[in-house]
Amino acid sequence: MSKDKRDLSSMADLLRSGAVMLSLSCPACSAPIFKLKSGDLWCEKCRKKVVHNTDEQKTELESLTHLNNVESTCLSKIQEINTLIQDEEDPLKLERLAGTLQIFLENLEKILRLKNHTT
Repeated sequence: MSKDKRDLSSMADLLRSGAVMLSLSCPACSAPIFKLKSGDLWCEKCRKKVVHNTDEQKTELESLTHLNNVESTCLSKIQEINTLIQDEEDPLKLERLAGTLQIFLENLEKILRLKNHTT
């Protein structure tokens, strides 16, 4: 069984045991965070307790989650644009694609700086 399937299976086991899946994601791996019956917050993928006691920490955790989501979207778009560039021969379209690629790369760089600043 692959690691992803094992992770999903163990997450399902957590839910069956009474844990609640929260709308928050782990800042380390972006997997969903679970609230256990004990009240502890848990990342099943990292197999560790997630500490967050204050509203400030909750806000930071949510910010990291959003940054991870935006980073993932940027990377996906960069890959899509790269594929389009490889197949394109029209110089005007290539110029437009290169400009769009540059914007996504600059935004990705900003996201990575923000993530390093918040961790």
